[in-house]
Amino acid sequence: MTIETRILCLADRLSVATGLGTRALEADSLIDAALSRTPDVSFGADADSNRVRESLGRLCDALDREAGLSLVGRIAARWDALRCLGNLLRLREEERRRPEIAAVAIDQPLIITGLPRSGTTFLHRLLDCDTANLSPSCWQVMAPYPPRRGADRRVRATERQLQSFARMAPDFRSVHPLSASMPQECTEITAQVFQSLRYDTTFRIPSYLAWLDAEGHRDAYRFHKRFLQHLQFQRGKAAGETRWVLKCPDHVFALDAVRAVYPDARIVFVHRDPPKVLASVARLTEILRGPFARVISREEIGHQVAARWEQGARAMIAAAPAGRNGGDGIFHVQYKDFAREPLGTIKDLYSYFDMPLDEHASSRMAAEVADRPRGGYGANIYNLRDHGLELTQERARFLDYTAHFDIAAEAQAS
Repeated sequence: MTIETRILCLADRLSVATGLGTRALEADSLIDAALSRTPDVSFGADADSNRVRESLGRLCDALDREAGLSLVGRIAARWDALRCLGNLLRLREEERRRPEIAAVAIDQPLIITGLPRSGTTFLHRLLDCDTANLSPSCWQVMAPYPPRRGADRRVRATERQLQSFARMAPDFRSVHPLSASMPQECTEITAQVFQSLRYDTTFRIPSYLAWLDAEGHRDAYRFHKRFLQHLQFQRGKAAGETRWVLKCPDHVFALDAVRAVYPDARIVFVHRDPPKVLASVARLTEILRGPFARVISREEIGHQVAARWEQGARAMIAAAPAGRNGGDGIFHVQYKDFAREPLGTIKDLYSYFDMPLDEHASSRMAAEVADRPRGGYGANIYNLRDHGLELTQERARFLDYTAHFDIAAEAQAS
């Protein structure tokens, strides 16, 4: 336990004793607080505003009742909600001033998804080396517009926020290296309308997850496109000049919404031996929830992760009924092949989607591979049993998936 985590534990105990750590999270009060910072912009009573209000209300209710928030967790949830609301209000202000933003075309985005902890982040970073591609950076997702007054310090501010979290969760960067300038996952975009699976990873909120699954994801992805339109408009790029490269494993739970909003999307599925995935995801979930919850059950996390990604695996089977060679318009990446020969996988991907790969991009990708041979990850060892899972049971759970996509088993930690 680091000095920072000891201080957080002490502060949390004091907050319980004094009652300071039990202040309820309420959607209306958060919206009022956000509006007080931007008095010239109204939240409104239109359908989009009502949807955001409902989504935030569902999230707040689950956080209060189910997440077991620590003092830091409660503060962080409030800060994050106000940031997202502030971004929403700023987007509305910019749209009012420049209605042409809504006409920006987002053509043929390349969308990486599949099982998590399977090289998707590294693949995203390699593709981002090609200057013909464009990915939303972490700092852009945190704050899509510069402040109205003063210097633009968004990159520096985002880096400080990441460093602060790393001090609270010192194992985080070993399992998920991240910096302000790196490409960010799409759940951080949809989180800004409070309809994101990112919240379920960071907090224990089963009722919110059940509600989101029942509601579907089309509203979230409509906002996702709207967010990209703002970023593309700021760059002054016209249709055909920008090729977005997007990534998030959670896209597999919303493939119908992805196809509805981006009918010309180029989809990439990344596959890996599920037991390897589950142990790693469970550990990452534990690390992410650690600073924000008073009590964490490793076994509960393990079983939640296994059940959830069984659903994800079945969604991929349904989307690619003929397997990885079925001509379904989806490019399939095998983790072991990608880990062994990343640049070869990149060339095959470009060829599959008939995208040009020039020498400059290839050189930049090769340099990235040389600088980060493991994608920047530490030499981590994960064990299923640490989170209450058994190898035999998990192999049986995912047998249909591994057979359908011809996925080779990997050695497991004993």
